[in-house]
Amino acid sequence: MTVETLTFGCRLNTVESEVMRGHAAAATTTSADLVIVNTCAVTAEAGRQARKAIRKLARERPGAEIVVTGCGAQVETDAYAAMPEVARLVGNDAKGRAETWSAPSRPEARTAVDDIMAVRRATPTRITGIAGQTRAFIPVQNGCDHRCTFCVIPFGRGNSRSVPLWDVVDQVARIVESGGHEVVLTGVDLTAYGRDLDATPSLGYLIQTILAQVPGLARLRLSSIDSIEADAALMAAIAGEARLMPHFHLSLQAGDDLILKRMKRRHARADAIRFCNTVRALRPGAVFGADLIAGFPTETDAQFARSLDLVAECGLTHLHVFPYSARPGTPAARMPPVPGDVIRDRAARLRAAGDAALAAHLAGEVGQTRRVLTERGGLGRTDAFTPVRLPPETPPGLFTDVTIVGHDGRALIAA
Repeated sequence: MTVETLTFGCRLNTVESEVMRGHAAAATTTSADLVIVNTCAVTAEAGRQARKAIRKLARERPGAEIVVTGCGAQVETDAYAAMPEVARLVGNDAKGRAETWSAPSRPEARTAVDDIMAVRRATPTRITGIAGQTRAFIPVQNGCDHRCTFCVIPFGRGNSRSVPLWDVVDQVARIVESGGHEVVLTGVDLTAYGRDLDATPSLGYLIQTILAQVPGLARLRLSSIDSIEADAALMAAIAGEARLMPHFHLSLQAGDDLILKRMKRRHARADAIRFCNTVRALRPGAVFGADLIAGFPTETDAQFARSLDLVAECGLTHLHVFPYSARPGTPAARMPPVPGDVIRDRAARLRAAGDAALAAHLAGEVGQTRRVLTERGGLGRTDAFTPVRLPPETPPGLFTDVTIVGHDGRALIAA
């Protein structure tokens, strides 16, 4: 039996796919090849791509068992259950359990999607890395207690729950003992970490504890954070912990206050700008990325212009732009929509602004000497997560100081 995974969506899904692959590979209950499709539901396009891939897999691998899991399986269960290509559906809570992959498939258990809102505890992962990746991702939090009007992810992931602090520290230590240099803490609402735990340790306290207890860890990164939730301990870590890397990806979504209110976000435009300015004062050279939605319902040209302006006002260099996609059952889906061609145009303009900002950032790096952690394929990353092109024969997993001699608009070029 061979086990393959096909992953859509976030870094959390990437880690969970590796966990599932390990559990399934250890099982010996079937001789059929297994393909696990870990789906995303953040946009309608994500679901469309997953279903297209499933149909293609069925054509190309007629003897394989296709099991579908992830947020798509959780919130669009009927759509995936109706696909004859799918042998089994597994919900987001069950997918990380070893017994899910060791038990033989049964016709009556084809759809094993439980009530995700009833889940109260986060399960620690027990992997030391992901094949083919230099960075190790550790999920420390899952689910979300907030209800942004455009988002279905809380209904795919459940309410916020955190991995106990010492379980996280132990896993970081194991990664370092296995030769890992860089760890990324990830979650659905990462800055909500700890609120459901005894003593309510914050994300900032977790970071400080990891760095104190695992002195061999060279680099610690954060995935997307909600800047309005940044507490004093997190700001202190940003200011004083050199091993916490100075790249911060922010969940901003929009730059107009009325649109942010209609999204049911908890920050205002001024909060986002203030956070970026504060972090730069604490950590000169910090680099920011952000998620932005183009064409949210009711968004006018003037309101969109404020999102466009936010790229420069926050000094963003790495954008993830999402054309607004109505998700069934969300409040935003009932709001007056923006025409599709306008959404596409606004998304293109945001991406162009992001490309220009990235190019300016890259140009400013030329002539500098940067420490790079090498990856496969002749690529490396600076502390600020900026990609650097290296000679293709460069082995992965090494720190090296390089001089930047140019860029190609997407990455730096080292001498």
